[in-house]
This record gives sequence, C-alpha cells and structure tokens, in this order.
Amino acid sequence: MGGKEVSQIHTGGCQCGAVRFRIFGDLLDSSICHCRMCQKAFGAYYAPLVSTRGADLTWTRGTPKHFQSSNHVRRGFCGDCGTPLTYEAADGIAVAAGAFDVPGSVPPTIQYGVEGKIGFVDHLSDLPERSTQDDIEAAPFLAGIISYQHPDHDTERWPRET
Repeated sequence: MGGKEVSQIHTGGCQCGAVRFRIFGDLLDSSICHCRMCQKAFGAYYAPLVSTRGADLTWTRGTPKHFQSSNHVRRGFCGDCGTPLTYEAADGIAVAAGAFDVPGSVPPTIQYGVEGKIGFVDHLSDLPERSTQDDIEAAPFLAGIISYQHPDHDTERWPRET
C-alpha cells in the first residue's frame, strides 16, 4: 500500500466515551473506501479507515459490539452511541479514522472501492465553506450548545461526575 509512515502512540474512541483504544506502532496504510457496504456502515459517502497491521491495538475502555456485514468482514461499533469503530477481516483490523483523537495525523494514502464512488465526492472541495460561528445568526441554538461528547483525549473516568 505504501504511504507516509507514522510511528507513535495514537488514541481514540467513540463519541460517548464508552469505548476507547490505544495503538502503538507504525500506521502505514490509511485509506478511504467507497464501496456500498462501507457507505452503509458509516452512514456516509465513504469510510475513512486506518489499518493497524503491524501495530499493537488495545481497547483501554470497553470493547466494541460487532455486526457481521459479510462472510469475510465484521464491523465494530460502540453499543451505547453507535459510533463506527472497526473493519475486521482475516488480514487485520482497521480503525475508523474519525475515531482517532487526532484524525488529521493519519491522512489517507489510497482509495478503495472506487466503483461505488458517488460522483460529487471529487468536487466537495468546490462547495462554498462556512464556519460554525458564521451560522450563529441563522441558527441561534448553536450558541447555546453544551456538548456531551467525550473529549479528544484519554480520561480516567467517563462520564465525568458533576
């Protein structure tokens, strides 16, 4: 597959914090898959995945629940909040790139399943852009949002006691 080698400890987890992971080692294969099965598993136009082959993946809080999406692949997800977490096949486990605490640290190096690619995906960068703060007037509820999402770092306990 090739690509830029990233060697360090990576952490991440689901949206609610019930499942957390740590990966130690080189992450050599980060991809985007456009196949229909991945689209449905992620509820998105494509699935960004990072292979853990050759690295040490440890579940540090909770463990994923699984859905056997085909005779060769099962998919891990948080049983509490539903966050997609893994793609597991005979050749190894890949973790959802968006589940990493620093998702930008594992940029994709290849695209798979391009026969299922939705045509407009290649033109997303052409769309007009707005920051969340730009939308405060049109959607005033944004100013009062209180996030219950787990922070992008390990915590000793979650949810926090108030």
